[in-house]
Amino acid sequence: MSKNLHANHRNRVRARFIKDGNLDSFEEHQVLELLLFYSIPRRDTNELAHKLLDEYGSLYTLMNARPEEIAKRCKVSETTAVLISMVLHLARKFLSSGLDNDRPLINSFNIAHSYFEAALIGKSFESFYMICLDLNKRLKKIVQISDGVTSNTHIYMEKVMSDALLHNASFVIIGHNHPNGNNRPSNADVDVTIKINNALSHVGIKVLDHIIICGKDSFSFAKKGLCNLGYE
Repeated sequence: MSKNLHANHRNRVRARFIKDGNLDSFEEHQVLELLLFYSIPRRDTNELAHKLLDEYGSLYTLMNARPEEIAKRCKVSETTAVLISMVLHLARKFLSSGLDNDRPLINSFNIAHSYFEAALIGKSFESFYMICLDLNKRLKKIVQISDGVTSNTHIYMEKVMSDALLHNASFVIIGHNHPNGNNRPSNADVDVTIKINNALSHVGIKVLDHIIICGKDSFSFAKKGLCNLGYE
């Protein structure tokens, strides 16, 4: 009887998702419960979903965790831990794959923002990226400058300069994330922006913007008129 109840419940939850076509009406524990159906085939996953969220506080924090950490902290199988941990990485791949087609024009904050948002989604450490554009401001390459291992400005400068020249960029847009919850630029952010702008200007490359991603918030140097950046 219990097995039938679980089966009926799973069917109802799946049917609700199929009918709605999205997860907008689902609570966080319900989203997680649905996901867990695919690693735990014959057990009620509601209690475990609540336990995982109680342990990590939110889906965002949980899905940012390494699979080995999830398995150890929550006493779940490696299969379950990997499934949970993969979600943000799949989302990042999905978003990035949709943005690389046909060398699109990137000539505004809104367009550039979508690229950095895709590259930085779910990252729990500070990462620095650069978009390289041709003379018509069409995408040539998105490169990662730093993965959070170092905050050494000298290393930033060397990598930015070499990649911009390697991809024959005429314009670049730089961006990074603030995992700490504050989207305002630090003094170091302003300093590295000025140095990158000055260095690249000497080789005929213009920096259009420096965008900071902070969860759902963001900050644009160009929109605020900082460091003489702009899309014109």
